[in-house]
Amino acid sequence: MARELAESTLDKFRSRLEVENSRLSEILEELEEELETSRMTETAAERSPDPGNAEAGSMKFEYEKERSLGENTRDLLRQVEHAQGRLDAGKYGICERCGKDIPVARLEAIPYATLCVEDAARR
Repeated sequence: MARELAESTLDKFRSRLEVENSRLSEILEELEEELETSRMTETAAERSPDPGNAEAGSMKFEYEKERSLGENTRDLLRQVEHAQGRLDAGKYGICERCGKDIPVARLEAIPYATLCVEDAARR
């Protein structure tokens, strides 16, 4: 049977998840703005007389880097939102695979964790 976390502990994690959600949302917004700027710069470079120049290659690299960072940030944001949903549903701190408790130390390190250490290692 899974343990019940104290309300104060749940409140602490709820607050941490809200802060993380806001932080990731802000980062994502900034990345999307940078991505749009990179996209516009890349489009301008493609119209330049020599689109194969080093500057165009550098812009493409920056564009891909921004796109990758955006994907990673969106993935983390989904994980945080999923953990918030589990918290609201009363399932926070319980492994999604085996139903055992997720150690509080693991939740302290990764507040959006939904798997116990053993199941996360098997992944």
